[in-house]
Amino acid sequence: MNEQETTQTASQTTRQERCLCREVLDQFRQSFGLPPEVRDHFMNSRIEFLKGLRAIIDSRIEQLSKTTQQGTKIAVE
Repeated sequence: MNEQETTQTASQTTRQERCLCREVLDQFRQSFGLPPEVRDHFMNSRIEFLKGLRAIIDSRIEQLSKTTQQGTKIAVE
């Protein structure tokens, strides 16, 4: 397998990966036949879910950035 084939295979794998929210939406669609307004609601909730994850990550990064370990003072004679 040459480098071009490897790159092409990797890009195809990336395109095939799907979001958990999208998988749930597809299952609902197959099971219940969703009308367009419900589909739009789920698409918006997917965006909000991802924004929530981003907020959690940002909060954790901020928390870790503020926490600095202080050294111990040692008296030197």
